[in-house]
Amino acid sequence: MNRRELVKVVAAHGELDTKQVDATLRTLTEVITAVVAKGEPVNISGFAKFAKVERPARAGRNPATGEPIRIKASKKARITPLKGFKEAVMSPRQAPKLARGVWSPPPAAGSSSGAAAKKATAGRSASKTAVKKAPAKRS
Repeated sequence: MNRRELVKVVAAHGELDTKQVDATLRTLTEVITAVVAKGEPVNISGFAKFAKVERPARAGRNPATGEPIRIKASKKARITPLKGFKEAVMSPRQAPKLARGVWSPPPAAGSSSGAAAKKATAGRSASKTAVKKAPAKRS
């Protein structure tokens, strides 16, 4: 699911205007990014924790040569899923239910309709790329 699809689903589920949902989502990501960039963690209970992690310089090894190298200090973003989110993902029965008809998952990769569509497009692309042989020249 991409951002546009997320906005549509949230708007439909909450019976809200898509422009309002899009503006809220943009504002939410801007605020989380700004606060975490300053070094403060953001904790959305039951969902995720966003934090900036500073890693100190350390000694390491070049895997190709085994030569010791110095790894410089760095800063990373860490997003940790929290208990409520993890439980909902691991057992879908605990996940919140969406309103009927709001979102339907894409067909499974192993379904017959998906496999037939892949075969059809593969066959078409192969025939388009086939090179025609020129008639043999007489000497």
